[in-house]
Amino acid sequence: MKKLISLLLCGVMLLVLAACGQTEQPGKMESKQEEAQSPSKDKASQDETKKDLGGSLVLYCSMTDDDVETVVDGFGELYPEIKIEVVNGSAGELFARLKAEAGNPQGDVMLGGLNQADGETYREIFEPYISAYENDIYEEYRSDNGYYNYDHLSSVVFCVNTDLEKELGIEIDDYDDLLDPKLASKIVFSNPNESSAAWNNISNIMAVYGYDSKESWDLIEGLMKNKMVIASSSSVCFKAVADGEYVVGLTYEDGAATLLKSGAENIKIVYPKSGSSSFAFGCAVVKGAPHMEAAKAMIDYLMDADSQTKRGNALGTIRLTNKNAKIDYKYIPKTEDVKWVTRDVKWLVENKAKMLEKWNKLYTENY
Repeated sequence: MKKLISLLLCGVMLLVLAACGQTEQPGKMESKQEEAQSPSKDKASQDETKKDLGGSLVLYCSMTDDDVETVVDGFGELYPEIKIEVVNGSAGELFARLKAEAGNPQGDVMLGGLNQADGETYREIFEPYISAYENDIYEEYRSDNGYYNYDHLSSVVFCVNTDLEKELGIEIDDYDDLLDPKLASKIVFSNPNESSAAWNNISNIMAVYGYDSKESWDLIEGLMKNKMVIASSSSVCFKAVADGEYVVGLTYEDGAATLLKSGAENIKIVYPKSGSSSFAFGCAVVKGAPHMEAAKAMIDYLMDADSQTKRGNALGTIRLTNKNAKIDYKYIPKTEDVKWVTRDVKWLVENKAKMLEKWNKLYTENY
């Protein structure tokens, strides 16, 4: 009898163990199915995120055509479903347009024309947004206002037509050379009230000769007395020089270097012997942008190390700001081969209006 009970007990235990084994196995299979499904869920989530970006983006831009094309193509590879419309113009023209459109914005992102010396000037037309890559940016070029993202540097240079320089029998190396009477009406500059490139150049003069110093203003007035031509757009200061309309333009590195990249053999880039310097220039989301998520994606793209590496190497003409970008500059000298002077950006921010007022007074007196 005891033996029969023992056998019965063993049978019951075996049934229980079998039942337990069966309840574990579906659990494991369910877990595996969830793991197998998770990549597709992630993909669906990514696709949904992309869908949330919408299908359009309007880019207001004052950069060179070559740079704009590189940015648009690179962004398009990541987000092929987004159609980008580019509106080109000078910084002044685009700021005026953005102000006129306030309350009913038509653009999403502005690229170019935004520099460190603007301070809080344009806060009312831009959305507070800093890219996900801010900590990868060189510390001195991180945002100072919460809505500018500084993606590139703009260094001051002279764009010189070497054929015309030779004809005149002169050599242009520094600011003093621009006061030569042989260059009367043969120097081109843009309007610092409208052009960020012009303000960039005035800022460099201040950095070299002293902030609001007599020497700085004597040089500026000397250029005016030498009939320096004030053009409506910053691009004239390198394009018209290459075309032979002027001997020299006070301009920015990327613009002049783009001519070299295009094969121009009649121009050279001169970094003033007394020193050159840069503003960090950037991009920002337009306040109330109609395609807000796409706009933020564009800002992140512009600040990412991979995209800056691709952009910098494709262009070879522009210095970028992400310290992890790996760029071989083909058409501009290495940083260590240029004499640089340090700018007092804080002073320039605080005194820009006053300096422009002085410029305008001199301009009225001399033109």
